[in-house]
Amino acid sequence: MTDLSSLATPRQITLRTVVRILLDRGPVSRAELARLTGLSKQTMSEVFRDLENGGWVQMAGRTQGAVGRSAATYEIRADRALVFGADVGGTKIQAALADMHGNIVAELVEPTDARGGQHVIAQLARTSDTLTTRAGLPAHRVLVGSVGIPGAFDHRSKRLFMVPNIAGLEGSSFAEELENLVTFDVEVGNDVNMAAKGELWMGEGKGIDNFVFIALGTGVGMGIINERRILRGARGAAGEVATLPVGASAYDSRTFHSGGLETAIGSAAIRDRYEGAGGQTGLTVREIIDRIKGGDRIAAATLDEVARTLAEAILAVSAIVDPERVVLGGSIGARSELLERVRHFLPLCMPSPPECAISRLGSRAALFGTIASSLDRLYESLFQTAGYDLLSEADVAEAVE
Repeated sequence: MTDLSSLATPRQITLRTVVRILLDRGPVSRAELARLTGLSKQTMSEVFRDLENGGWVQMAGRTQGAVGRSAATYEIRADRALVFGADVGGTKIQAALADMHGNIVAELVEPTDARGGQHVIAQLARTSDTLTTRAGLPAHRVLVGSVGIPGAFDHRSKRLFMVPNIAGLEGSSFAEELENLVTFDVEVGNDVNMAAKGELWMGEGKGIDNFVFIALGTGVGMGIINERRILRGARGAAGEVATLPVGASAYDSRTFHSGGLETAIGSAAIRDRYEGAGGQTGLTVREIIDRIKGGDRIAAATLDEVARTLAEAILAVSAIVDPERVVLGGSIGARSELLERVRHFLPLCMPSPPECAISRLGSRAALFGTIASSLDRLYESLFQTAGYDLLSEADVAEAVE
């Protein structure tokens, strides 16, 4: 059996350098690769033999040079290594496989196992197998996986905490237990942090070094991107804005567990505020907001108060992490009616408010974030650490058995 964690040799370093260039540049000829790496033609031929035998490169076409002369160009075989990502919610799991370019090759959505705990962990392992089957690719090509959970993951103890929506996961060693059921490394993180990562990769945070993603729905959560990296904190709980003493007293026993901000602007608070002011009973938050366009003044006043309180929370966040942009998501945060009001109130409570925008990724932000996180770890393993050797398919298949 081949050891996938063996130390990198000079040849491995050379192989990784060539793969990195092919990933970054796309189709390149051997002559161009030799020029970029400084390798001799003979060494480049040997490198390509290894990469072709391992299934890492393939011919892309030919480039026309001088009259009557052309050169073959090569590209990375993107599905040679795959990454797994999953956004686990209290009611559903969104999961996907992506290739080395980040292109999704298989995706599914299914209800979260209501039994929770070990059953959810086993469900994720089955999900990975289902996705490789759908993609028509061997399971051993999946090298890294990331999972977003509605809770916090302590990287020191390797355990989950603050997981109220999925039974049996509080205090579990989730990553380790899932790794025992699959053949790849697993990273676990907060789902809102993963959504922020997704926004950084291909959403409203793309190209922005410092921003926050605030999810507002049943509850309130926040992911912080600081210098293009997720800010996790000592126990993985950075961004738990639900507990900010904004909108309610931190010393009120009724807000002790859910938090002052969530008590003030979560979906239950919006319904209570609307009905308490004389609005129609029994409506969902979506229905309440929808009534604004029809002239429901109580609905408008309710959302005014929500936006005013959220603006104060953004002020508090800005004083600590100074984001360039605030990206709003979640079932309530994605409403344009709320965004308009937040933009109105922010200049009234702070002199230089950050930009505010609604997520373009919607409910898929966290899923994209898990894929992006897995790709980061894959690249780190392939190109920056001893990590995975660029072995042949046969070697990898034998190693994971």
